[in-house]
Amino acid sequence: MRLLHVDSSVTGDQSVSRELTSAIVARWRAATPGLEVIHRDLAADPLPHLSPAGLAGSDALDAARSEAVLREFLDADVVVIGAPMYNFSIPSTLKAWIDRLAVRGRTFRYTERGPEGLAGGKRVIVAASAGGAHAGQPTDFVEPYLRLVLGFFGIGDPEFVRADGVALSPQHRSVAVDRALGDLPAPAAAAVA
Repeated sequence: MRLLHVDSSVTGDQSVSRELTSAIVARWRAATPGLEVIHRDLAADPLPHLSPAGLAGSDALDAARSEAVLREFLDADVVVIGAPMYNFSIPSTLKAWIDRLAVRGRTFRYTERGPEGLAGGKRVIVAASAGGAHAGQPTDFVEPYLRLVLGFFGIGDPEFVRADGVALSPQHRSVAVDRALGDLPAPAAAAVA
């Protein structure tokens, strides 16, 4: 079984989303003998944003990098994504990663009945964090966006672990992290979407 671990927070050791993704991955390692884990750190090694040359396929380095990122995602049985809220949405580095996954004929296709996702059959767990209390509020563009784009790829039921209000006070942070760690989903076989 292969697990893709994606982090996007720029705050290093202070990152709540990194703390949560690390805990999720540790649970999977402990429960899954022979688990192969691939870690992609989008803060340490950011992908460039889409460019005209990249879209046209005329930049060989960009095309190779994009194919490697897409292959990591497609080959994974489980994907764990760290998604901190930056300015009400996901980090731009996470968006650049998603842009590399949105490839017609690979993760989706258009049919007479509308778009069809082609990347189902994997379990996706998102560790979302926010400084304020945004879960379920109109100010949350993290979870709705990720649900939409993952659904577009054919992943019908991504799981979310949330820690909100982590910047309100040390006590808020502690309570939010403890609650999120208590809500971590149990490792299991990859779910078929």
